[in-house]
Amino acid sequence: MASEEELFASVDALLNEEPHLPPPAERARLREAAGITQARLATALKTTTQSVKNWENGRSEPKSPRLDAYQRLLNGWAAKYPAPGSAPTASVAAMAPAASTEPAASRVETADAPQAPAAAPARPAIRPAATSRRPATKKAAQPAADPRFPHGPLAVLDGDGCAYGVDGIVLDCPATTIPELVEWTLRESGLGAPKLNRYGKDSDPLIVLTAAAAVKLGLPERLEGHEQRRSLRLPEDHPVVKQVVKAKWRLTQRGFGPWARIYRKAQGRERQCVQLTILSWGALDERSWPGVSEMEPADIARVLSVYAQRVITPRGSTAVSGLELMTALRPPTRAVRDEASGNWVPGHNPGSLGTEPMDPAPPEATPEHPVVVTSGWRGGFLNEEAYQWVRPVDLLTDEECTLPYAVGLDLNTAFLAAAARLVVGLSAPDHFVGPKFNPKIPGSWLVDLSHVEVDPRLPSPFTPDGTRPTEPAWYQTHTVAYAQELGYNVEPIEAYLRRETGAYLDPWHDRLKNAYVDTLADLGVTKDLSDAEFLAAMERHKDVDPAMAAVLAAIKATVKGGIGKLRERPQGKKYKEGERWPALERPTWRPDIRAAVIAKARVNMHRKLRNMATMTGLYPLAVLSDCVVYPSPGASPLDFLPYAASGKPQPGGFRLGPTPGLAKLEGVQSMLWAVDLMEQGYNPARHIKGGDAVLDEGE
Repeated sequence: MASEEELFASVDALLNEEPHLPPPAERARLREAAGITQARLATALKTTTQSVKNWENGRSEPKSPRLDAYQRLLNGWAAKYPAPGSAPTASVAAMAPAASTEPAASRVETADAPQAPAAAPARPAIRPAATSRRPATKKAAQPAADPRFPHGPLAVLDGDGCAYGVDGIVLDCPATTIPELVEWTLRESGLGAPKLNRYGKDSDPLIVLTAAAAVKLGLPERLEGHEQRRSLRLPEDHPVVKQVVKAKWRLTQRGFGPWARIYRKAQGRERQCVQLTILSWGALDERSWPGVSEMEPADIARVLSVYAQRVITPRGSTAVSGLELMTALRPPTRAVRDEASGNWVPGHNPGSLGTEPMDPAPPEATPEHPVVVTSGWRGGFLNEEAYQWVRPVDLLTDEECTLPYAVGLDLNTAFLAAAARLVVGLSAPDHFVGPKFNPKIPGSWLVDLSHVEVDPRLPSPFTPDGTRPTEPAWYQTHTVAYAQELGYNVEPIEAYLRRETGAYLDPWHDRLKNAYVDTLADLGVTKDLSDAEFLAAMERHKDVDPAMAAVLAAIKATVKGGIGKLRERPQGKKYKEGERWPALERPTWRPDIRAAVIAKARVNMHRKLRNMATMTGLYPLAVLSDCVVYPSPGASPLDFLPYAASGKPQPGGFRLGPTPGLAKLEGVQSMLWAVDLMEQGYNPARHIKGGDAVLDEGE
């Protein structure tokens, strides 16, 4: 039996159907038969000649009210100038289903639809709809499958009114003001994306403005005068802001900045919200979207559309998008039946973080958090951070120093790999004194791990700088469990634990893992390659397709940024210690979940380091987050990674490959270079690639 949700979706699809037009080639034939030029037709329909060309070559489709007028004109011409051999009375509307509103796979004529006479000759082949035109070299972008959003999730608007969308489609946008653009986007563009979870919400359409489009719409080409990019916004008395307010639209609290959301309160089931992105205001950070801002509009549309289809429609920085993806995949509420009234009302969605913010335990918070300041907490804090460790130079052997190379290995999206099947707390923390340690319960434990012996040529698994603990400290569950795994007894002094738990990040992990692997495959790096072939493919993958390389960079930034956002610190010089800051008001401000991810990633790294030492006798020179540097007899990881006699990688150590958690080559330098840096107190892992691999865990 169909659910209420499925029935509404079917009805909405019917409501959104548009009048049918003939194939693009037939539109051109009819116009030429009438002796009308494209320019004259454009004048009559109050559009541009380029738009008419797009309609006639299948690159875009008109929207109401222009669509209705165009159809009326074509019907009149069809009656006057029928195709050779066809019946004069055949309606143009019967010639082909609407190319722009129906997936190609469903274009069939129903029994009650008007049919061409049996004697009519076969129709010319219908050209593919604009939304399904996919050149072979751009196979990464998939056509929109939802009939409500025939033109994909977003478009890049240029100054000439052309809006570039997914798979090369070009829409005609006549808007000359921001309110007109918002209305066009919601009423005519066919843009948007379906929800990622049955209890979630559709993604609002995104319009990306080039500098020329911004100026045409009355916006300044640049925004100046602020030290921080996040503070950029138009003043409230700017003419465009006044236009928006006068048209009874609203801006969110972040105002009209590089990422602006313009909305009205939802009416019924229909959301009324459009997101705008202004490229020349620095909306696409170069570190997350390398080279994208300088691309042509069609290429920008391709990059962002692939990201939207594989990850989520961008909603701000990649860090913001990473966090929004968590909520989109685990919505806080679902429809439940109220026993008293029998009505469907919002209720908690099991496995989600809910709708209300939750204060952390004091040791999980940051020093400026109200929980800490108001309570006068002096009991210490979790220090679950990624590795920044360098082996003491006096622990290098003569044999190591005579090796010619230092080779850096980088673990693919190590935080993402750590998020897989990670059980985290979903409820508020409860305090326990003298609890027995349980590795299955997520939380924070005060325990003394100073007695755990670790080879001094390896970093301690319990501290980010790799030094051995000297007194009791707070640790996340994974860190304490690893001490047990090493064979040591642990006796917690106290703990903050959560009774309700779940693998909250699993769908987030799965979606981002697929996005990462699929994008690497588009760049020629696939799972079936040998290790040597993998290294060769990785060496050239960024040159295969710069657009897809940018998507890959954005996916990686989404992982790190999303995890970083779980503990976003206060921003701005005006903040005072003890005040609540905006990030604390969202349910996804969860420093304990961030700590769980990083603790598991660091433990995973240490386990591999220990196994490598056992299997090969090799010890690392340095570790920086997910990068480790080893001394090597050759310039390739193949010269020191452990392989069985069969040629297969030994389990437990570092393995090469394109999936999260496996390794790739980060860089190669001389051993002399590495030792020189170590003697100066620098970390070779930070510079092994040739630059400065600064940690970027999000905003």
